[in-house]
Amino acid sequence: MKVLLTGSTGFLGQRLARRLAQNARYQLTCVVRRQVTPVAGEQVVIEGLNSAQDWSNALVGQQVIIHTAARAHIMKDEVADPLAEYRKINVDGTLNLARQAAKSGVERFIFISSIKVNGEQTFSGAPFTAEDNPSPEDAYGLSKLEAEQGLRRIAEETGMDVVIVRPPLVYGPGVKGNFASMIKMVERGIPLPLGSIHNKRSLVALDNLVDLIVTCIEHPAAANQVFLAGDGHDLSTTELLRGVAGAMAKPPRLIPVPTGVLMLGATLLGKKAVAQRLLGSLQVDISKARNLLGWTPPVGVEEGLRRCFANR
Repeated sequence: MKVLLTGSTGFLGQRLARRLAQNARYQLTCVVRRQVTPVAGEQVVIEGLNSAQDWSNALVGQQVIIHTAARAHIMKDEVADPLAEYRKINVDGTLNLARQAAKSGVERFIFISSIKVNGEQTFSGAPFTAEDNPSPEDAYGLSKLEAEQGLRRIAEETGMDVVIVRPPLVYGPGVKGNFASMIKMVERGIPLPLGSIHNKRSLVALDNLVDLIVTCIEHPAAANQVFLAGDGHDLSTTELLRGVAGAMAKPPRLIPVPTGVLMLGATLLGKKAVAQRLLGSLQVDISKARNLLGWTPPVGVEEGLRRCFANR
């Protein structure tokens, strides 16, 4: 089976490319912006993800596209119009690729979206599900929702299968962003006032997300469905920090400070959004993937955290 992978040099793309290249069933082509070495599978150079890009050479004979490329979420976006910038790549670029893919005979388009399409926060006993009404709260989440909506229209018009996967925070070797910042603080032994947080957050280990995506390549029940990704085991921020420390064989230096005090302090300092991610809950229900695909996350949280540091 011929598979075209976009975003093949990214955090998710690299791991996914290696997994696919190891399976003789798949003939992998990786989309790159310039020739790179090493990379799993064959390479095809595409200069940009936009509404005008010609994909005809890359799409010849392809049966499945896994689209991981995107303008990633940026906490402090300094462009004048963040939504317009996200739309250029995440919406216009994605839908341009999908239209050309359908025309060339691609059978299935797997789109890596984001849990931000669902929203930013859940409450006790009410995790996000794949069937919830979308409620994005920022430009990035809105751009992913608009891409999903456009892909569904293309699927209805052309008959090409579309599969949407919405992951929460993804962690694994080479992780960047807020998770990487947290790792550095734990590694340096910096005392953190997060020893008494009782929220619940869903995460997904990189290898679990890769496994779900690979399952969606050929599973007939995946066609035209939305799946939420996760480890199936939620953690409080305190538990996560202890887990990270344990994976690094470092002592957790956590000071128990009441959540209300932390939120008040963060609000006064203009860091309410950051505090919400540390103190609030965001849980996902992965039962749809379990029931419809027979999928179970192959990696537990403890092992997933250990893999973050396996080659350090």
